[in-house]
Amino acid sequence: MEKQTTTVRVAGKEYTLVSSDSPEHLSRVAAYVDRRITETAYATRLGKESVAVLVSLNITDELMKAHDENARLRRELTALRRAENDPE
Repeated sequence: MEKQTTTVRVAGKEYTLVSSDSPEHLSRVAAYVDRRITETAYATRLGKESVAVLVSLNITDELMKAHDENARLRRELTALRRAENDPE
């Protein structure tokens, strides 16, 4: 897919992104980050930079846990397929 430019708004600031992902996907990603920043800013008394770092750490934690779960499920699926194809 060809790269295109999409403008999104996060934490009150516009960012121009260049990506082969759809504008809808990028808008969804930006909306998620914006929501997390807003929630964290309201829940804490941290400055903008600290909020951004905290949100980045939390989102990365979610991503790494999802990757770990995905790897576990792939291993489980592979084991099930082997057991299915390996007559006893």
